[in-house]
Amino acid sequence: MLIGVLKKQVSLRTFSYADDRPISYRQEEEYFTSPRRGADGRFTPVEQVRPIDEQFIGGFLPPPSPGPPPLPAKDDIYNDPTFRLPDEIKSQKSISSSQLSRLSAVERSRILRVARMEPHLMFMVGPLLKYDTTDEHGIWHGALLIVTADSSSTYEPHPTLTYQYDPDKLTRHHKRKTFEGKSFDLGPHPADPHSTSLSLSASQINGHASSGPNFTSEQSPAQEIWLEGKPLTFTFWRFMIHIPLGPNEMKVAYSINHGQQLHFFVPGRNQNMRWASYSCNGFSAGVNPDDFRGPGFQSGFDPCWLDLLAHHHEEPFHVLVGGGDQLYCDGLTREPELQEWVAKLKPEEKQNYQLTDEILEAIDRFYFNHYCQVFRSGAFARANCSMQIDGFGSYPDDLQNSPIFRTIGTRGYFFFLLFQCFINVDVDGVDDKNHINRSIIIGAPGPYVGFPSHSFLGYLGPQTSILLLDCRAERKKDQVCSPLEYEKVFARLHQLPSTVEHLVVQIGIPIAYPRMVALEKILESKYNPLVALGRNGSLGLSGFVNKFNAEAELLDDLNDHWTSRTHKQERNWFISQLQEFAKVKHIRVSFLSGDVHCSAVGVFKSLKDKNNPEVPSPLDYRYMLNVVTSAIVNTPPPGGVIKLVASLAGKTHKTMHKSQTDETMLPLFTKDPDGSNRGQKYIMGRRNWCITTYDESTGDLSFDIRVEIEKGIGQTQGYMVRTPPPRWERSLAATLSTSPL
Repeated sequence: MLIGVLKKQVSLRTFSYADDRPISYRQEEEYFTSPRRGADGRFTPVEQVRPIDEQFIGGFLPPPSPGPPPLPAKDDIYNDPTFRLPDEIKSQKSISSSQLSRLSAVERSRILRVARMEPHLMFMVGPLLKYDTTDEHGIWHGALLIVTADSSSTYEPHPTLTYQYDPDKLTRHHKRKTFEGKSFDLGPHPADPHSTSLSLSASQINGHASSGPNFTSEQSPAQEIWLEGKPLTFTFWRFMIHIPLGPNEMKVAYSINHGQQLHFFVPGRNQNMRWASYSCNGFSAGVNPDDFRGPGFQSGFDPCWLDLLAHHHEEPFHVLVGGGDQLYCDGLTREPELQEWVAKLKPEEKQNYQLTDEILEAIDRFYFNHYCQVFRSGAFARANCSMQIDGFGSYPDDLQNSPIFRTIGTRGYFFFLLFQCFINVDVDGVDDKNHINRSIIIGAPGPYVGFPSHSFLGYLGPQTSILLLDCRAERKKDQVCSPLEYEKVFARLHQLPSTVEHLVVQIGIPIAYPRMVALEKILESKYNPLVALGRNGSLGLSGFVNKFNAEAELLDDLNDHWTSRTHKQERNWFISQLQEFAKVKHIRVSFLSGDVHCSAVGVFKSLKDKNNPEVPSPLDYRYMLNVVTSAIVNTPPPGGVIKLVASLAGKTHKTMHKSQTDETMLPLFTKDPDGSNRGQKYIMGRRNWCITTYDESTGDLSFDIRVEIEKGIGQTQGYMVRTPPPRWERSLAATLSTSPL
């Protein structure tokens, strides 16, 4: 859920001038090293975004493969009783040009008409959805965010969200018996400019098509939560959504100002949610995205996302969980206003460099433009509008507290709250007992970012909850979370109702993963000759050290890890506390992580007594999986790195033996996606994402890691791991302390 504002991963590899004409890499480098001001006295920013044409709202797909897919039943427009098509067309799911030519102008217009917003809005990004939680009365709570350009939008009246649902109407899933065509053959979408679908009729958009007696249409007024931009301005609008869950899964249709209709799904009242998770949604520096673009795809970003959307089309996900690196922001260091600061060679010069209004404006401009660009593009944008989405801090104190570096972190966290959590602290406050988000847990003020931590404890069904732990706001080189954050989090955890059997703790960085302590020691050593040469720029090794304080480039990533020496004590305490919580509350705890660009499954379990058999996992309250799914877009590590990590993965660590706990990795990947045997059975170095479901028959929580079969083709193979429900003896203390949400 959290972004590492500076994680040494750069998402930008192409650059455009203001007129959007691409320029060569050499010109790009020349511009960055010697930026020039325009006639208005301003620099040309690294990234500029313009308003979206209305037909693109909600994201769009690459051109379909030859032969358009049939129109799925969910997009059927023929339910409109006020509209009659000629008999020869009534039974069809698509209309050919020759058939259209035989219709009257009125009939053609009625069929092909695209819904338009009234009053008109010009979107910069959105709509974005966010799920909050479901309360004890079965009310689903969430929100929607749009950002609009003031100069070309009409706000009289203010924007309005209309959302509609029918608890009596059963949703239809689209299971495929065999894989046919590309994974991006998802059927038409009202925001797809390449779509061959028929447009939604006005009557369906206004809620008059096939409505049952309990059909409900609600309107939510817009709340202005932030104004961004100079000299042009852009308004952030938030709409709150509250839906009483029915006996069955429901499809919720929505539109802004009666424009294009989009939809998402909510579960039945007693149904545990089906959800997807991902991390690392971008490419590192030096990676060519086209290397990951298979036939028929326009971008290397899309194949795994389109595979996720194909699964969503077959059986809808109720929640989409971002596990870190939702976007990469190191492109900020190429903004022209920051080049003088970046060019300073001595760390103390960088640390003493003063913040100016122009630099502050450039930092805000970058975050705004970059968020808009990433969150509105391609398949990721489509996921954002159809599923609810629910490195800074690892440097020394002197650098973290320097004026520019501190501002980068503070503004990065501000825009994280705004774009990903739909929160503005100045509007919503920091009182988690009286907050617009019911799931929120607000911790202590961060030492560097200027905001308190924002964690979330959400409902994923009667038997499942998720803790999205903020491991960034309070982070220091020797701390992940503050004592106050832990205190408030555990207090809320102990209030979980007695029906909950599974708690998933989402943390961006793996907590059970092979150690890199030896490498950490080498990189920290002042006698490391590579660091010395890198600081002097000798032998072409300047890239070995980072551009902020001239320490080894990989050191901040290693310092970020729970398993680093500086976080080891806190990590072990946290695990022990969760084990005690699991024992007392009779809840199975699992971890979900990303960050490392490969998939793996770590496990904690009770230490085996020499004279007794191993404790069966259902009876072992210490049994905790750490499912690692990373990356959905970024390139896997080089083969040599994978081999090194895999060689360390088979080791059983003794660091928690004092707590009667063993730690190791599960050999999940004994075969490659093509079925061939593989030697590295602990670590999978391919792009991936994950599906999580609750098995109603066994009580297991299943994690299906979807691994890319072949680079860029948009198809995945599943690797399933299951964690059992709690079957140890229930504690009396838990029965006495249980209270409803």
